[in-house]
Amino acid sequence: MTDPKPPLTLYLAAPRGFCAGVDRAIKIVEIALQKWGAPVYVRHEIVHNKFVVDGLKALGAVFVEELDEVPDDRPVIFSAHGVPKSVPAAAQAREMIWVDATCPLVSKVHIEAERHHENGLQMIMIGHAGHPETIGTMGQLPAGEVLLVETVADVAEVHPRDPEKLAFITQTTLSVDDTIDIIAALRARFPAIIGPHKEDICYATTNRQASVKAIAGQIDALLVIGAPNSSNSRRLVEVGRANGCAYAQLVQRATDIDWRALEGIRAVGITAGASAPEVLVNEVIDAFRARFDTTVELVETAKEHVEFKVPRILRMAE
Repeated sequence: MTDPKPPLTLYLAAPRGFCAGVDRAIKIVEIALQKWGAPVYVRHEIVHNKFVVDGLKALGAVFVEELDEVPDDRPVIFSAHGVPKSVPAAAQAREMIWVDATCPLVSKVHIEAERHHENGLQMIMIGHAGHPETIGTMGQLPAGEVLLVETVADVAEVHPRDPEKLAFITQTTLSVDDTIDIIAALRARFPAIIGPHKEDICYATTNRQASVKAIAGQIDALLVIGAPNSSNSRRLVEVGRANGCAYAQLVQRATDIDWRALEGIRAVGITAGASAPEVLVNEVIDAFRARFDTTVELVETAKEHVEFKVPRILRMAE
């Protein structure tokens, strides 16, 4: 007779997984392939998720890092993270068909930065160096017009042109709690600094972090389904740890779970970053059901009804 499976409660955080911007970006690639046929080129991963990218590759999407890898006669799509202004300008100069899949909430930050620039303000961006979104946002303005800070310590080292003429913007996928301290440091050092009307961190990032906070106190371990290069997924791991969950791990899918680390546990939280599809969440739940007598409890802290239209070029008939 087989041993009975140990009991386990899975706390499933909601909202989790795809946000409206990711949903729209994937749809853009799918519609472009229907409209123009394969191959359609995508500059940079459309969203940070290998499973999603592999699925689109199978349909005929070709992922490249730079525009010069794309032939003139094929359409190119720019990723949901946004691109520097020079990229669409180069596509235009080559008379290419291009589609911008930048998340509208990232575009909002771009517009904000341009408006402040027009008003003679220099920008300080709170973000991660090298992240595509940071590169794209900083690339909206001429070199030197956007200064990057990653930590509270960086604030002391930043040297703007005129401390009286400053504004700040943030990467949309950061942790709400981390940015509070950096914003406080900016305001303390530059009292005249102007902030956004509404915070730049997007609704989906905020909601997913809130749902992790809601379960962190009840669980022995947290699994965040997401890619290692996904900023919002990595922040969810940090939020879990900061809110009392000693074991918080990022996994791309069920095969990445370290079962030895989970021996003897009774309660596990599961969430997914904004670019992770629900099919991978279900795969993880099934992996737990195979090993434990599993009860799934949904912990929902908000309902999301946001939807973004695809760009006009994809809605127009040829």
